[in-house]
Amino acid sequence: MGKHEKAHIVWDWNGTLFHDNDAIIGATNAASAELGLAPITLEQYRALYCVPVPKFYERLMGRLPTQAEWEIMDEIFHRYYAEHRGRCGLTEGAAELLAGWCSVGHSQSLLSMYVHDELVPLVRGFGIEPHFLRVEGRIGPSGGSKAEHMVRHLRQLEDVAPGRTVVIGDAADDAVAAHAAGAKAVLYTGGSHGRTSLEEAGVPVVDSLAEAVEEAQRLVA
Repeated sequence: MGKHEKAHIVWDWNGTLFHDNDAIIGATNAASAELGLAPITLEQYRALYCVPVPKFYERLMGRLPTQAEWEIMDEIFHRYYAEHRGRCGLTEGAAELLAGWCSVGHSQSLLSMYVHDELVPLVRGFGIEPHFLRVEGRIGPSGGSKAEHMVRHLRQLEDVAPGRTVVIGDAADDAVAAHAAGAKAVLYTGGSHGRTSLEEAGVPVVDSLAEAVEEAQRLVA
């Protein structure tokens, strides 16, 4: 990569920068219990998880939840998650990688499907907000794809070229969103998806955030 060629990373939050697997699984099982479903393990979650989220529950239930069921489960999920996220921390090495990317003249932002008003203070509490050009969470209903949000997110960033942007996330939907916005993607196995399902997205798959940043550098070289 040339010394003066700036590159940009759009980071995912849940399961990527924020290591919240325990809270996610607990919240999922709390929501599922509302419909009498048995609890699942992290491995089962990674094998079944997909977007839109109601399709994930269809895999658990054998049918799509009704709108009323979905609204109840979604409310329980977010209430449980909010109560337990305080026990979770940043993924190993995340803070150092964020600082390092900025130190060589590149830029980065954060786009999450976690509710915006909850996301911003959480990010701020870890002291990493200054590393980002923009921190953006979801405004509106939950459960959908990140694609349209990614397109809008990149359009709102000045001097950021989609062709020199890499999305780093833990879900196949992050790759879908990157493609929709004209960006590249690297997927990380430490969050919501297992390696097998991530590899189906047809983009590089890595086992650490350090590897993800290295791959991002290679993709925009």
